[in-house]
Amino acid sequence: MKLEVGMLNLDIIKIILPVLYIIIGVVIFKVIKQLIVKSTSKNKRLKATQIQRINTLRILIINMIKYIIIILVILAILSEFGINVKSILAGLGIGTALIGLAFQDLAKDLIAGFSIITEGEYEVGDTIEVDGFMGEVVFIGLRTTRIRNFKGATKIIANHYMDNIINYSANNSLAVIDVGIAYENKEEEIEKTFEKLFKRLNGNIPYAKKELELWGVNELADSSVVYRVVVETEPTKNFTVERFLRKEIKKEFDQANIKIPYQQIEVHNGK
Repeated sequence: MKLEVGMLNLDIIKIILPVLYIIIGVVIFKVIKQLIVKSTSKNKRLKATQIQRINTLRILIINMIKYIIIILVILAILSEFGINVKSILAGLGIGTALIGLAFQDLAKDLIAGFSIITEGEYEVGDTIEVDGFMGEVVFIGLRTTRIRNFKGATKIIANHYMDNIINYSANNSLAVIDVGIAYENKEEEIEKTFEKLFKRLNGNIPYAKKELELWGVNELADSSVVYRVVVETEPTKNFTVERFLRKEIKKEFDQANIKIPYQQIEVHNGK
């Protein structure tokens, strides 16, 4: 009778223990998840792109912890039923190795994606160039990055190929204007016109971070003396500023009667 009672208690324990392991696993997961959410809660001082990176990392870490806890609970339950867990772990190791060989590129993408997100090499909204394709980053995932150029074309690149990157949003840009002026114009008049132009524009140039600078004569071309004008701008705003400056330079030089040469074709009608 005592033997039967002992067997019954053993059966009850075998039923209770798996349920207990599951409950413990769920509780541990919820506690860890809550701690992670609290530690990565939104900060008003953070940028939207930084918040997105934190959210991506939070989801990644929570999912990793969830799967680890599930595996540990399953192994603990199997061990209670007398299954050799060590042989299973050994089999998992071999299986993982085979899967790793079959999905090398996928593993590289995931590792590279995790590195990109954690190190902040570039963020959504940045303008970058990869293998000659330049555009705005519109999406960063664990496997791929999406870049959209100014024409609207979107390029999807696997993260393990994102190794040679030019990030134009990391620092301020430099707007550079080369102005060709006819040789017959006097140097004193040219410099006075530039001074007048700078006085009028400084402080009124959109996206400019500093004042205009005249770097002097950059080239003695066939039909003109080429002067270089530069100004530091907000990241990736140099092209917008260059278009603005070309218009204003043309307007100022026209008022000062300073000639900007242009190509002309002479046609002779021989008789």
